[in-house]
Amino acid sequence: MPPDHVLVASEPDLTPRAARAVLAGLLIGVFMSALDGMIMVTSLRTVADSLHGLTALAWVTSSYLITMTISAPLYGKLSDLFGRKQLYLIGTSVFMVGSLLCAVAGSVYQLAIFRGIQGLGAGGLASLALAAIADLFPPDLRVRYQANVGVLYGVASVVGPVAGGLFAGMDSLLGLAGWRWIFLVNLPIGLMALVLVGRLYTVRPARISHRIDFAGALCLVLFLVPLLLVAEQGREWGWSSRLAWVAYALGGLGLVLFLMVERAAGETALLPLDLFRAPAFAKVNVVNFLGGVCAFTALSLIPLYLQIVKGMSPITAGLLLLPQSIATTAGAKLCGPVVARTGRHRILLVPGLGLMGLSYAALAMVGAETPTWPMVGLVAMMGLGQGMFLQTVLSALQDSVPPDHLGVASGLYGFSRQIGGVVGTSVFVALFFSLATGRIVDSFRAVESTPSVAAALADPTVVNDPDTRTVVEALRAGTAAIDLNDTSALDSLDPRLARPILEGFSDALGPVFWIIAALAAVAAVLALTTVEQRTTAPAPAPPEPNSDVLTVRSDGIRQNRNSS
Repeated sequence: MPPDHVLVASEPDLTPRAARAVLAGLLIGVFMSALDGMIMVTSLRTVADSLHGLTALAWVTSSYLITMTISAPLYGKLSDLFGRKQLYLIGTSVFMVGSLLCAVAGSVYQLAIFRGIQGLGAGGLASLALAAIADLFPPDLRVRYQANVGVLYGVASVVGPVAGGLFAGMDSLLGLAGWRWIFLVNLPIGLMALVLVGRLYTVRPARISHRIDFAGALCLVLFLVPLLLVAEQGREWGWSSRLAWVAYALGGLGLVLFLMVERAAGETALLPLDLFRAPAFAKVNVVNFLGGVCAFTALSLIPLYLQIVKGMSPITAGLLLLPQSIATTAGAKLCGPVVARTGRHRILLVPGLGLMGLSYAALAMVGAETPTWPMVGLVAMMGLGQGMFLQTVLSALQDSVPPDHLGVASGLYGFSRQIGGVVGTSVFVALFFSLATGRIVDSFRAVESTPSVAAALADPTVVNDPDTRTVVEALRAGTAAIDLNDTSALDSLDPRLARPILEGFSDALGPVFWIIAALAAVAAVLALTTVEQRTTAPAPAPPEPNSDVLTVRSDGIRQNRNSS
C-alpha cells in the first residue's frame, strides 16, 4: 500500500537550519494558543468587572473551548486536502483576528463571541503542528520534536497565570486598559509564526480525499449551545420558564441529530460511535470527561476566591497559582516513564484522580478567614493530581483500542476532556452565582447583631455614605447587595460590612467544590474498574548521534545524510 503522505519539496535538500526555523514557527503558534488558554485564568475577574459581566464569564471560557474542540478534528482532515501550510496559516490568521477583536470588545458577550473566533483558529494550531512535524522529520527525530509541544503547554501553564495577572493589574498601558494587552500580545507572536512558516515551509504532502463531518460539527453546536445558554441564564429566566424549555428542546434535538449523523458517518465521524462499543474505551472517555469537568471548573473558581474573597491583586493570584502549574508539569513528566516502562496506567491514574478529589474536598472547607499559606499546598496537590491524570488518561485511551485505531483514540483525548471543561465551567460557575445571593444574605443576617457590624451600622461616616446605605438596605431586603456583575464595589466598602459579603461568596464555593470532589471520586472508581490491556506499540529507539541532518529526496523519501 502507498504511504499516507508522499512528500515533495521545492528544494532537493532541506537544511537543518531551515527545518528548525519552520519548527520554531510551528511551535511559536502552539505556544500562542497554549498561553491564551492559561493567561485568562487570573485576569477573568478584572476583565468581567471592567465589562460589567462577571456572572456571564463562563461564556468567555466556554465559547473558546467549544469552537476549539469542534474545529480541531476538522483541521486535520482539511489539511490532507489543502495542505498543512495553508491550513496552519489560516488558523494562525483567524486566531490573530480573534485576538484583535477581543482587545476592543465592549461587552462580555462581545468578548465571548470574539473568544469563539479565537478558538476557531486555535483548534488547528497544535494538531497541525504535530502533523507538519511528522511530514518534516523522520520517525526518530519526530518523537523528540513532537515532545516539545507538551513542554510548551507546561511552560504556558506556568507563565500564563502570572502574565495575565500582570496585565490585568495595570490600569493602563500605552493608553489602553491593561487587560486588553492580554490579547494584543498575540499579534507579534502570531506574526513571527506566519513569517517563518509562510516563507520556509516547502514540504507538501500528497492530497488525500476525506469526507469532512461538517454536519456532525453543526449538530454538536446545536446540542451544546442551547444547554450552556440555559445553564448561564436559567437563574434569570427561571429553570422552568418557556425560554428554558425551548433551550432544553433544542439541546435534546441537537443530541438526537448528532447521534444519527455520527452513526451514518461511520469512520469519518467527528466522534466515531463504533469505538464506544468497547467497554474499556467508553469508560476511559467518561473518566476523561469527568476529569475535564473537575479541572476546568477548579481553574475558573480558584482565582475568583483569591481575588474576590482574599482581596489579592491579579498578579499575586497568578503567583500563588504557580505551584499548581509547576506541579502539573512535574506530575505529567514523572508519570510518562512509569507508564512507558510498566504498561500500566491504573497505578497512577487512580491516585491522580484521588489527589484531585482530596484537594477539591479541602477547598470546599476553605473560608474567608482561612490563611493564605494552606492554599499553596492545596493548589500544588491539585496540580500534581491533574498532571498524573492528564498523562495517564492518554495512555489509558490508547491502550483501550486496537493499534489501528490509535489515531482516533488520541484525537478524542482532547475532545472529551474539553467538552467536560465546557460543561463544567458553564454549569458550575452558574451554580456558584446562583448560590451566592442566598449565602451573602444568610451571612449578613447571622452577623448583623454582632458588635463589629452593629458598630459599623451605628457609625455616621459609614451609614451616611449613599453607596453603603444602598448595600445595607439591599441586604436587609434579601438581595446580594452588590452587583454580582461588577464586584469592584467591594474594594471601597467598609471592611466590617464587606466581611459578611465575602463570607457569603466563600460559602457559595463550598457546595460546588464538594460536587466536583464527588465527580473526581466517581472518575477514580471508573478508572479502577477499567481493564488494562497493553496494545500500544513500543516507543522508537532514540536517535543516533548527528542523525538530525535531514534531506528530503526528490522521490519524496525522508533520509538522514549519515545513513546509506
